Amino acid sequence: MNENTFQFCWFRRNGDLFEPQPLAQSLWRADQMHGVAVSGLLARALEAVVADAGRTELVPARYHVDLFRPARMAPTSARATIVKEGPRLTLVDAVVEQEGEVMARASATFLLPSENASGAVWSSPEPRPTPPPREIAPDDVEHHVPIFASDAPWSDNFGEHQNGGRHATWHIAVPIVLGEACTPFQAVASIADATSMVTNWGAGGVEYINTDISLALTRAATGISIGLRATDHLASAGIAVGTAEVFDRDGSFGTATVTSLANSRRTVDLSGGVGVEGSA
Repeated sequence: MNENTFQFCWFRRNGDLFEPQPLAQSLWRADQMHGVAVSGLLARALEAVVADAGRTELVPARYHVDLFRPARMAPTSARATIVKEGPRLTLVDAVVEQEGEVMARASATFLLPSENASGAVWSSPEPRPTPPPREIAPDDVEHHVPIFASDAPWSDNFGEHQNGGRHATWHIAVPIVLGEACTPFQAVASIADATSMVTNWGAGGVEYINTDISLALTRAATGISIGLRATDHLASAGIAVGTAEVFDRDGSFGTATVTSLANSRRTVDLSGGVGVEGSA
């Protein structure tokens, strides 16, 4: 594939290293990568090691990332190892490193699909989230900035959504590596970092920075267009927990959770209305 197939990407490969591209720059600091890029690179490594083991019949069902060091805008490596393999599951760990130092780690469980159990089980009666109309968000086109809904309707004008309402977002995933198509798992794993945007973004901007990402999925995403809608936000003594529902054009298929720390001295203020890439 021609390396110029994609105009947008998080990384360019250089041997065994991945060089972050300008799109990977965080809103918190100019020399810091955002979690969308880091999470996407980890997901790519996890997915690759499962495929190399010949377990393509399994689907990612649980994914967790610890973002314990701010990854810099510097050459980065990613590696994954299988921890446990069985007939119905595979457990995998991965790390992202810079200059030999681990910046983030991830773990994932890949499970074998079968059939739903027949017994009735309670499920939330709340209406499920729905994607924005296709005239606003075409399906799986090459790229567009994230779209949000809140107290204001769906739009890519961020200033309209700096309010205390319930936030939702719709993303078309950016390719992780230049010249590689983004897979559905890479899409949902990278976009899951935007859970911080839909749960921590309020009238004062984004005043919490997430330290982790957790995903629980019932099926594979049907494409690379993914939505998140806030289901709850709890905060006490500067520690916040935000939960969002994960959905695509075929409906809801999981939840995403972030744990965050108050970061009001370095608030991300989006009231200016300029669309931005990725998340805080």
